Amino acid sequence: MTRNENSMSRLSILALDVAPEASKPVLDAVHKQLGVVPNMYRLLAQSPTTLQGFTSNGAALTKTLDVKTRERIALAVAQVNGCDYCLSAHTYLGLNLARISPEEIALNRKGASSDVKANAAVQFAAKVVRERGHVTDADIKAVRDAGYSDCQIVEIVAVTAENVFTNLLNLVAETDIDFPVVHAAEGA
Repeated sequence: MTRNENSMSRLSILALDVAPEASKPVLDAVHKQLGVVPNMYRLLAQSPTTLQGFTSNGAALTKTLDVKTRERIALAVAQVNGCDYCLSAHTYLGLNLARISPEEIALNRKGASSDVKANAAVQFAAKVVRERGHVTDADIKAVRDAGYSDCQIVEIVAVTAENVFTNLLNLVAETDIDFPVVHAAEGA
């Protein structure tokens, strides 16, 4: 399994033709959905089990919170964790998939939202990451008061955890950014 010759990632970003056979159906599905296979998926492809688990989890979470809320959480989490790869990817997805305005993305990176209900979810997600889950009763009450059920609070934590995983993986790998680059150190 080889690295791309231009790659600067610390872990291999696999060319699609050398990915393990068990990863190829998932990579094909990603390509069909996005039109490309982002470097993060080619990194995950080294472990077919991890790739399958990640994509299955992600598919399940698309049935929970709406796409704007999920992207807002992803932006807040990437900013807290200082993950430029995920911040770049979710800025692109936020603008182009979720149709979030640049002003809203800037707020999301600060752990906030101009939408009152989403603001509670984004603030909560950012706090979960900053405090490593040690939130207060008042934090839970604020999310409930915004209209989220306990089920949805579990889903906010699940989306947060999914993004922590990708942040950590991309920080460890120093994955080459294949989206318009956004740096956590700039802004927010």
